[in-house]
Amino acid sequence: MTPAAPRLLSPVLLAGAVILMTGFAIRASFGVFQIPIAEEFGWLRAEFSLAIAIQNLAWGIGQPIFGALAERFGDRRAIIFGALFYAAGLVLSAFAVTPGQHQLLEILVGFGIAGTGFGVILAVVGRAAAPEHRSMALGIATAAGSAGQVIGAPIAEALLTVLPWQGVFLVFAGTILASLLVLPFMRSPALASRAELEESLGTVLMRAFRDPSYTLIFLGFFSCGYQLAFVTAHFPALVTEMCAAIDPGGPLAALGITTTSALGAVSIGVIGLANIAGTIAAGWLGRYYPRKYLLALIYTGRTLIAGAFILMPVTPASVLLFSLLMGSLWLATVPLTSGLVAHIWGLRYMGTLYGLVFFSHQLGSFLGVWLGGRMYDLTGDYTLVWWVGVGVGAFSAIVHLPVRENRAPLAAAA
Repeated sequence: MTPAAPRLLSPVLLAGAVILMTGFAIRASFGVFQIPIAEEFGWLRAEFSLAIAIQNLAWGIGQPIFGALAERFGDRRAIIFGALFYAAGLVLSAFAVTPGQHQLLEILVGFGIAGTGFGVILAVVGRAAAPEHRSMALGIATAAGSAGQVIGAPIAEALLTVLPWQGVFLVFAGTILASLLVLPFMRSPALASRAELEESLGTVLMRAFRDPSYTLIFLGFFSCGYQLAFVTAHFPALVTEMCAAIDPGGPLAALGITTTSALGAVSIGVIGLANIAGTIAAGWLGRYYPRKYLLALIYTGRTLIAGAFILMPVTPASVLLFSLLMGSLWLATVPLTSGLVAHIWGLRYMGTLYGLVFFSHQLGSFLGVWLGGRMYDLTGDYTLVWWVGVGVGAFSAIVHLPVRENRAPLAAAA
């Protein structure tokens, strides 16, 4: 009897998608709280920006740690710890009244995102997927994060109309814990060769660190973090303050978007909506074309789109066009980068290896969020820090070109 062909939509993939969607819905909403929290306490824009920046840095530091914990003690235990960190950070932040308290507690939130985010979940999904479906499965799981982004900021904006921001934080804490109900389905075989299983983590790390391609991938992921975190944290505020007024008789008003603050929240959702298609497309293309060239094209596209946006007048139409175009490339780098790591260095320690690469992403996130708030307070707008993002995007497009996609030889086979 012929064995059944492996399925793309497995229980592991679907459960992982639920956890990623929930965690990213909450994470993507933090920019909506930028103005309400700053106005309540009279903080400078840089104060809350630094809190989000610290969250992103803690996420980056925690990612390889949670990846290693998952490989040592089990994926589901790592995810549970991540959800507990996430919920604790949100609950305690709801009672914080000083910038220092918020900034310190965002470390817990950042570690929570690491434990419930890409590094751990994509490693499980990658191991569970058959080789012919792996790139597409990683794309679908990443797109689930985008689906969370579609609903996260608008839900936060809606909740803020009936609850104080502290109450919204408590609702989000309960939501991330509820996502653990799908955890029993997060079971996957360790799809690795015998030689991979015999290699130690230290051996694999040394092979990667000595490979120039790993360094290039590490450097290239920096701009992805810078651009995404800056836009997530500051774009709603940028739109609120810089966008031309919305026509009360226009099509946006007919859709219920009557203020620039509402447009800013919706723009984050549009980015996420466009990226569902963009990320799945990237996962599909990664099966047929060299990932390094796809990554170079994505970063080039981002550079051109961001440059064109800031050179034109900021209008409701340009905001939505930017959100649609940038969204189509938003997380398209994730399935390609994680798939590249798995292809070159194997599945056994994918969580740790991708987690270390993701640390570069979060260094960029920290700089993008913090520098956005800092430069805003110094100059009164976001123009200069936006152009920095354009420059680092061009840098990433270039550094991916020399990457060698050949599978690294195993030390055991050497």
